[in-house]
Amino acid sequence: MSETRTTSGPADLDAARPPSPSRRRRAKPTRSRTPWGVRLTPWLFLVLPIGFLVVFTYVPIANMVSYSFTDWDGISPDKAWVGLKNYTEIFTRPELFQVFYVSIYYLVASVLQLALAVYFATILSFNTRFRNLFKGILFFPYLINGVAIGFVFLYFFQSGGTLDTVLSAFGVHGKHYWLGNPDLVNISLSGVSVWRYMGLNFVLFLGGIQSIPDELYEAAALDGANRWEQFRFIIAPSLRPLISLSAILAVSGSLAVFEIPYIMTGGSGKSETFVIQTIKMNFEFNKTGLASAMAVVLLGFVLLVTWVQRTLVPEERPDPA
Repeated sequence: MSETRTTSGPADLDAARPPSPSRRRRAKPTRSRTPWGVRLTPWLFLVLPIGFLVVFTYVPIANMVSYSFTDWDGISPDKAWVGLKNYTEIFTRPELFQVFYVSIYYLVASVLQLALAVYFATILSFNTRFRNLFKGILFFPYLINGVAIGFVFLYFFQSGGTLDTVLSAFGVHGKHYWLGNPDLVNISLSGVSVWRYMGLNFVLFLGGIQSIPDELYEAAALDGANRWEQFRFIIAPSLRPLISLSAILAVSGSLAVFEIPYIMTGGSGKSETFVIQTIKMNFEFNKTGLASAMAVVLLGFVLLVTWVQRTLVPEERPDPA
C-alpha cells in the first residue's frame, strides 16, 4: 500500500492565511434608530404641567400687566388706555410707598427667624435628650392654617390676655394694647410670623446638617475641635447654599406680607402692608388698573431684590472631577 503525500503550494498557503487587517472589510456601524413615538413620549408628560403653568401663571401675569395700563374698575367692560398714568401715580404719591416701612419689621423678623432656625437645627442635630419631641414642636406651627393662627393670636394679644398674664408672672404688670398701639402692632405681628415660619427653615437646615458625612465630625474630634469649631468649619459652610436660598425667600416674603396682618388687624393701626393696600385699592375702591400697576411694581421689586442677592452671593457649584 503506497502512501500519498499532498504538498500545499504557495497559493494554498495564501488561502489558509488569515486576511490582513488592510484587506479586511470594515463593517459599517449600524445605528439603531429610535422610533419617533418613543422620542415623543417624554414631551407628552410635559404637556399637562406646562399647560397649567401657562394658563394659571403666565396668562394672569400678562393680563395683569395689560390692566396696569388702563383705568379699568374691574366691573365695566370698557377699559380706557391711560399709558403710564398708573405708574406715575404710584411713584408720585408718598402714601402708597410709606407702607414699605412696615416691611422693615418683617425683614428684621426674618433675620431672627433664620438665626433661630440655624441654632435649633444645629443643637438638635447632635445627641440631645428629647430631640424628636422638640423637632415636632418646632415644625408643628408651619402645619397650622394661617387663618387659625390669626384667630389664636388675636386672643393671645388681647389686652389683659394670655401674653399680659405671662408677663405679670415675671413682674411686668399692666395691660398693653399689642394690636392697638402703633408702636407695638408691627412688632407683635412680625413675632407671629417668626413663630409660624421658623419650622420650615428649621427642617431645611436640619436636613442639610444630617447630610454631612460623619467622617468629618470624627476627623474634627480627633483634631480636638469643639462644638463651636465644628459649627464654624463644617456645618456653616455646608449650610451656605440653603441659607442663601432661605434669605432670598425671606426678603421676598417680607415685601409681600399679607395673611397674618390682614386677618389680625385688617391693616389698621399702621400695620397695612403693600399687598393689603393693593387688595383694598382693587376691591374697595374699584381701581383695578392702579392695583394691577402696584402688583407689577411689587413683582419688579421682588425680582430686583432676588437678582441683587444672587449677584452678591453667587451660587456655588462643585468643580467637575
